[in-house]
Amino acid sequence: MRKPEPLKARNSVGLIFFPAFDWEISPDHPERQERLLYTRDQVFEEGLVDIEGIEEYRAEIAEERDILRANICVPSLKAFTTDSHLISAGAAIKAAELVLEGKTDKAFAIVRPPGHHAFRVVHGDRGFCIINNEAVMVEAIRNKYPDKRIAFIDTDAHHADGTQEIYYHDPDVLHISIHQDGRTLYPGTGFINELGGPAAYARTLNVPLPPGTSDEGLLFVVREFVLPVLADFKPDIIINSAGQDNHYSDPLTNMRVSARGYAEMNALLNPDLAVLQGGYSIESALPYVNVGLILAMAGLDYSCVAEPDYNPEHLRQDSMITRDIENKVSLLLEIWDKRDTVDPEKIFGKIDKFYTREKNIYYDTDGISEFQTEKLRYCKDCPGYLLIDSAARNYYTGRRRIYAVSIPRRACENCYQEALDEHEKALKQNNGKYDFIYLQDLRTDNFTAKGPF
Repeated sequence: MRKPEPLKARNSVGLIFFPAFDWEISPDHPERQERLLYTRDQVFEEGLVDIEGIEEYRAEIAEERDILRANICVPSLKAFTTDSHLISAGAAIKAAELVLEGKTDKAFAIVRPPGHHAFRVVHGDRGFCIINNEAVMVEAIRNKYPDKRIAFIDTDAHHADGTQEIYYHDPDVLHISIHQDGRTLYPGTGFINELGGPAAYARTLNVPLPPGTSDEGLLFVVREFVLPVLADFKPDIIINSAGQDNHYSDPLTNMRVSARGYAEMNALLNPDLAVLQGGYSIESALPYVNVGLILAMAGLDYSCVAEPDYNPEHLRQDSMITRDIENKVSLLLEIWDKRDTVDPEKIFGKIDKFYTREKNIYYDTDGISEFQTEKLRYCKDCPGYLLIDSAARNYYTGRRRIYAVSIPRRACENCYQEALDEHEKALKQNNGKYDFIYLQDLRTDNFTAKGPF
């Protein structure tokens, strides 16, 4: 009898596991130690790492500079991060390095803690996130390859509000979040009218899905909306921010996506990189979804991936949900098609020099309330720069107010000098108004923190 040919991946895939078995929010919290235990067992029991072309790599610890390119940590990075946070972020960087250095075709960072609810300014833990892993990864990429155009497709059931906020004014990053409607789920954001700032209109795109959306609805959004937008944007790198809590068994959400639906979605997206985000059905979903994603990334058959209780008849999508999704996709495509003909002042009002946003941000894990004023220097020659005034308060630490100047890599010379002047002015005129003053200078890769004052 002829011996069967061993399996060989069509795309080489690097896997970086970091289960963080020594870290958790609390023993009974959804984001707890054993969250990836069953996934790791399943991947090895199914023999995925024995397939030629699928290889496991060790995570590396992110350096402080890596984090500060994405997050301004108040009062400091060391104040509330652990080694697990730094290794999770380092694993995402490692995944990017594998692909960009040509060691693998694709890479998947299967890590915890997650990160996509972490905003640019970080006062603590919100949505189980402190460090924005995917933003850290992107900034590591752009530090070495500054001209790369990058597209995120965030498929977590919870809106990727942190990643959206970090890249809201960045025309070189396309951020698409596909999630359960924010009227029904934390963090209560991610609506169609959240489209990016005046320097990056329609580079932020949100697809809020009704509770009960199944494989049918998710795959419709990818085929009819995401793929045409990606074809127009022409990114150099596609990242699947792979949240898996759209699964029908997830305890925190109300969606009906299966492991096979996730795998097919990933095959359609054909991402270069994937980074695990949420997903809290530890035994019933994560092992199967992750196996399906790995097979899809490797270009292998995933049709046999199925949960023990999988029954497609129980996951049928209501016709009203289908119509709702079709209408949203139609509206989003219209917005996308008109993106370059829109006068920013017709959308955002008259902008003399700065475009201002005010934000109320709640850190649900740490009980911190933040009020933030963000001012974008609107410039027709570059993405401008940001001036951030942030005040946060909780019962234990009291009130803390900070000021930050954030300068993007592509800031023009005029905006760059203006931003440095704003930073110096804040230092000279502080007089105790702010507890800390920060400079996030991506153009020169320079990050400073002054204080406490």
